[in-house]
Amino acid sequence: MQKISLEEYLRSNSYPGRGIVIGKSPDGKHAVTAYFIMGRSENSRNRVFVEDGEGIRTQAFDPSKLSDPSLIIYAPVRVLGNKTIVTNGDQTDTVYEMMDRQQTFEQALRTREFEPDAPNYTPRISGILHVGDGSYNYALSILKSSDGNPDACSRYLFAYSNPVNGEGHFIHTYMGDGNPLPSFEGEPKRISIEDDMDAFAEKIWNSLDEDNKVSLFVRYIDIETGSYTSRIVNKN
Repeated sequence: MQKISLEEYLRSNSYPGRGIVIGKSPDGKHAVTAYFIMGRSENSRNRVFVEDGEGIRTQAFDPSKLSDPSLIIYAPVRVLGNKTIVTNGDQTDTVYEMMDRQQTFEQALRTREFEPDAPNYTPRISGILHVGDGSYNYALSILKSSDGNPDACSRYLFAYSNPVNGEGHFIHTYMGDGNPLPSFEGEPKRISIEDDMDAFAEKIWNSLDEDNKVSLFVRYIDIETGSYTSRIVNKN
């Protein structure tokens, strides 16, 4: 698969929806992940990311304007031992709880499907990073309706062993704006990762549509020690 410019790809799409990036820094020292959310409605835009233990959660920026918490209030990032879970919904909790009971990432996601938000049937996208003892691998998943048919769920898992330095993969919910919103298609996009976390975060944030972007989270995890640094950017 040809590597694409994440910056150019995002600039060309006014509404990629929610997106997950996972990869490895060019110096080979850090596992990298990023997660962003966007919104078209007042309810979706009325959100911020806040720290929650070792992970993050969404919360209403103005609680008085929160009309429906379902599907928009959740924990996008949770940490279970040497595993960092990143998803676009409450399946984060499903993965965390089932993996805590010795089930696999794939087994956990087999109990879930796309979101019940007809007519979009937004895909559930999920990622997991395994970092420990100097080794690193990751996986991405998407659960989507069968071309808009809510009676069938298509499940895709993409696993990456021994990731290449300076490379990563990007998956998101929508191919672009529309009514209904068209679900992501194909494999996760192969992209470049940067050593500088702040520069990488700034590049992603500045590439997202100004009207629709809501929040961004970026984390760099030291592959040798498991320690990490994070950055949160909120529009509100």
